[in-house]
Amino acid sequence: MKNRQPRIVIIGGGTGLPVLLRGLKQYPVDITAIVTVADDGGSSGRLRNDLHIPPPGDIRNVLAALSDVEPLIEEMFQHRFKTSNELSGHSLGNLILAAMTSITGNFVHAIQEMSKVLNVRGKVLPAANQSVVLHAEMEDGTVVSGESKIPYSGKKIKRVFLTPSNIKPLPETILAIRQADLIIIGPGSLYTSILPNLLVPKLGLEVCRSKAKKVYICNLMTQAGETFDYSASDHVKAIYDHMSCAFMNTILVNNEDIPAHIQERYSEEMSKPVIFDIERLQELGLEVIHGEIVSLKDGRIRHDTKEVAEMLYLLLMDEMAKKHKK
Repeated sequence: MKNRQPRIVIIGGGTGLPVLLRGLKQYPVDITAIVTVADDGGSSGRLRNDLHIPPPGDIRNVLAALSDVEPLIEEMFQHRFKTSNELSGHSLGNLILAAMTSITGNFVHAIQEMSKVLNVRGKVLPAANQSVVLHAEMEDGTVVSGESKIPYSGKKIKRVFLTPSNIKPLPETILAIRQADLIIIGPGSLYTSILPNLLVPKLGLEVCRSKAKKVYICNLMTQAGETFDYSASDHVKAIYDHMSCAFMNTILVNNEDIPAHIQERYSEEMSKPVIFDIERLQELGLEVIHGEIVSLKDGRIRHDTKEVAEMLYLLLMDEMAKKHKK
C-alpha cells in the first residue's frame, strides 16, 4: 500500500511527550504514543492505590495533546480541582479515565473509548495494561522504590528496574513497533519516564529488533536526582546499559543558547543545560542533527514543538524516500 500514511511510534512520558505530540499531529502521519505506567505520585498515585488501576495522568496529558476538540472541552478534561476535600488535586480527566476503566473493566478499553470522545489523532497505548513499580538501585547499593521518590533520594542512580517480573506489553504495542517507519525515544525524564517503557519485557526487545530509524530526543536540561551533570552521551549510555543492544541511529541536539537569567533560575533546582558532546555521540555511532529547538515560554525551558516536529517530519520523509528506492 503506497498511499498509507507513514507510521511514527513515540515512547516516553512526563511533560515532554505531550509538547512534541502537539506539533507532530499537524502532519499527515500515523502516530502511536506508548506511555509509561510507572507514575505513583499525585492524583495518579492516589487513583492507582484506591482503585487498583494503572496511573492515568501521563495518558491523560497525551490524550489531551492529540485531541481535536474545542479548547474548552480540553480545558475541562485537564481541569484540576482545588477544593479542601478528597477531590482536591484530582484532575477531571484522571477521574473520567478511572470511571471508564471501571465501566469497561479494562484500562486499555477505557483509553480507546476516551480517544473516540476526544477525537484523538493517533493511538495512545500504555506500556503495559497494569501498574508497574519502578525501583532504583543507587551507587551505594540501596534500593529506592516508587517513581515519585527516586529523584529525591539524594543519591546517584546506578540502574532502574521494574516489578512485577511478568509484565506483558500489549499486542497492539508490539505490532505498532514492528510496523513503524520511525521510532522516537523521548523527550522525558531519563530514569522515570523513558526507561520504564523500554524495560517492559519484549517491548524493549522489539525496539532493538525494529528496522525503523530510531531517533533520540535528548533532554535540554539535566535533572537533579536523576541526571545531575549528565552530558548527552551519558543519557545515551544509560539507556544502552539497561538494554541488550545499542539501537539508536540519530540524536536531536540543541545548538541555541539559553539566556543566563533563565539558567540561573534553573540552577536553583540543581539543573543546567545538557552538554551535547558531539564527538562522543558520534563515537557511539549516532548521526547528530542540530537545531534551535528551545522554547522559552513563561521562562520555562521546553522543546520547541514546531521546530522539533518539522525536523522529525523531514527525517521521516527522507526514510520513506529511501524505502521507495529499494
